[in-house]
Amino acid sequence: MKIGISLPVRELKDDLGAIREFAQNAEDLGYSHLRVPDQVIRKNSGHLHEPMMLLSYIAALTNSIELVPSVIVLPSRQTALFAKQATELDRLSEGRLRIGLGVGGSKEEYDALGMNFHNRGKRCDEQILLLQELWTKENISFHGNYETIDSLKLDPLPVQQPIPIWIGGRSEPSKTVINRIGKLADGWFVLCSPEQFPVINKQIKKAAVAAGRDAACIGTEAGVAVVGAREAEWKDRVMGWNRIGLSHLCIRTLGAELNPAQHLAKMKEAMAQMPI
Repeated sequence: MKIGISLPVRELKDDLGAIREFAQNAEDLGYSHLRVPDQVIRKNSGHLHEPMMLLSYIAALTNSIELVPSVIVLPSRQTALFAKQATELDRLSEGRLRIGLGVGGSKEEYDALGMNFHNRGKRCDEQILLLQELWTKENISFHGNYETIDSLKLDPLPVQQPIPIWIGGRSEPSKTVINRIGKLADGWFVLCSPEQFPVINKQIKKAAVAAGRDAACIGTEAGVAVVGAREAEWKDRVMGWNRIGLSHLCIRTLGAELNPAQHLAKMKEAMAQMPI
């Protein structure tokens, strides 16, 4: 099981030195990936940087750690433009990008971005298909229900063809999201409990097989906080997810209003005491 960590951007805020130090220390300590959340414009988002821009900054400061925006609210964005941005980040990081995608739940944000909130799920499915075409073909013509591209291409293409796409949703994904993961995704972010996981994962595998895919290739990633109300049990939770057989885990130091030095200390402590 690969162990990554979430960049605590809401608490580090505009301290670019702290952001740089956190990212570089995460890489040096052996964390496999760095996750960054996405919200563009909401009433109570907290202090958040745009993830693709922030990860471009981090790409220049690191060498090997995987970069994971999670999750990008894809239907609130223009597909071709996002495809270009992701391609650029993948090239700048030399193939270290793994993209988390979701449909979000803020109608206000969709309205502010000029996108339709009500058809976001269906558009997301089509957008994923279009992204996979844009990232792998020299010239494409795509005629969907929402997107049309005639004999155009991205230049350059990304290092990874296609860039891995993971899906995020609610703690209990809807049937639509389960099908989206099974049919289209390289993995999914697990927000359910360990007790709920087997049932949901079985449904996803069934959807993958029905789509003619190898269900074993769909990755899984849960999160474990090492601070806050459940701090005392974090090692047990890590071992529990490892026994279940997840491919990835994300450690979180955010949520306890730590200062930058405390975030670094907790990150180092977690890796030193990692029970697997």
